Amino acid sequence: MEQKNAMNTSPRPAAKAANADAQSSGGASLFSVLAIIIAFIVSVCVFKFVLGDPSRFQGGNPENNPNPGDYLAIVYKGGYIVPILMTMLLCVIIFSIERMLTISKAKGSKSIESFVRTVRQKLNANDITGAIAVCDQQKGSVANVVKSGLTKYQEMSRERSMATDQKVLAIQKEIEESTALELPMLEKNLVIISTLASIATLVGLLGTVFGMISAFAALAQAGTPDAVKLANGISEALINTALGIGTSALAIVAYNFFTSKIDELTYSIDEAGFSIIQTFGAQHAAAPSQTV
Repeated sequence: MEQKNAMNTSPRPAAKAANADAQSSGGASLFSVLAIIIAFIVSVCVFKFVLGDPSRFQGGNPENNPNPGDYLAIVYKGGYIVPILMTMLLCVIIFSIERMLTISKAKGSKSIESFVRTVRQKLNANDITGAIAVCDQQKGSVANVVKSGLTKYQEMSRERSMATDQKVLAIQKEIEESTALELPMLEKNLVIISTLASIATLVGLLGTVFGMISAFAALAQAGTPDAVKLANGISEALINTALGIGTSALAIVAYNFFTSKIDELTYSIDEAGFSIIQTFGAQHAAAPSQTV
């Protein structure tokens, strides 16, 4: 009867965690959409009212050449592709900051290496309650996964109707399920950064093509070429190329950095999970021989 009740109540935490994960996924999606929209609005406003301020150009006309040494006006000459590239750049910065805060929170209050070392020491001393207390102090995704494994450890230690191998598999499954719930939260929005890394250069090249079209159109005029249009076309081509390459490079660096940090957390989870399973197997392997 007790086993039946345990079986009936055990799926509830998993369902609750799944619901929480779905809610966090919806919140993250809303955040992503709002961040992109706000970044685009800010970029357009900066492009029109800051970079395109008439006082930055000769004769107070944005169609003319920029004032000498005014680099913001030079960027304005990149054309209407510039706000799109600025939006991408802002998105890379916004999502990088968001990922940095999320991963920092996932690590917990102390060093991951110190946390894993302390948990292993508690396991070696067979102090499971103390190890769980360390997880409560650490907090974060890694501590949540380790705590779920330790809680299952205690549950399996009291179980008498299952073989040791089955208990080990149950603990391993609990750790894997907890990891599967925590990892998506760490990897959210990384796909946006990786996408920006791929398309920023292409958008920059698109602006380069538009700029070269304008430059050759100025050269194609009969008689004396339009020097202003020629200069604007060349500026548009080079500025878009520079913005596209710079945004793409920043996105690649951010993506690789956060991927490496997530790999470190995953390795720490695997290390702690292996210690839990190994300790349980070692301490309960002798149980059958004692009863013989």
